[in-house]
Amino acid sequence: MKGVMKSFVTISALSALAIAPMFMSAGSANAAPKKGTDAAYIGVGVAAGVTNGGQNGDAATFGGNITGRVPLGNLPVSARGTINFSDQTSAIIPHLTVDVPIAKGTNVYVGGGYSFVEKDGKPTPSGNKDGVAVVAGVESEVAKNFMIYSNATVGVNAYQNSPASAVSINGGLGYRFR
Repeated sequence: MKGVMKSFVTISALSALAIAPMFMSAGSANAAPKKGTDAAYIGVGVAAGVTNGGQNGDAATFGGNITGRVPLGNLPVSARGTINFSDQTSAIIPHLTVDVPIAKGTNVYVGGGYSFVEKDGKPTPSGNKDGVAVVAGVESEVAKNFMIYSNATVGVNAYQNSPASAVSINGGLGYRFR
């Protein structure tokens, strides 16, 4: 019994010595500046359509956008929503993105979703009909509770009577609420 106890204590002590450096380095790693942002925010800005479908009613359109982001737990994934609007109608674009931290308070992201044009045939910066949307962008905290964001959204086959895709460039200022 004494031999078993002595072996148990020896193995425990050696295990503690082997594991201790991992815990010590984990504490110092957490002290390093955190890359990226986990901000949930809503913002407003401009939206510029840079393509057209070649038909009447699908010229490149300038308008505005309302954009929001909510991170999904501890994963590098976010639920985002954008409304690109013109003076005639709007496109509502929910999408999921993968977020990649690149600097303190700054992420780049890429993702996909679907664009719902409220009035088909009427121009928005994102085209004039419903379709799959792909997005790539960047966001950064610039002051306490304030974000700037910019992205390019490609609406696949986003024009009526045309196989053309719509490209819009969006940017704006957001307010962090979490």
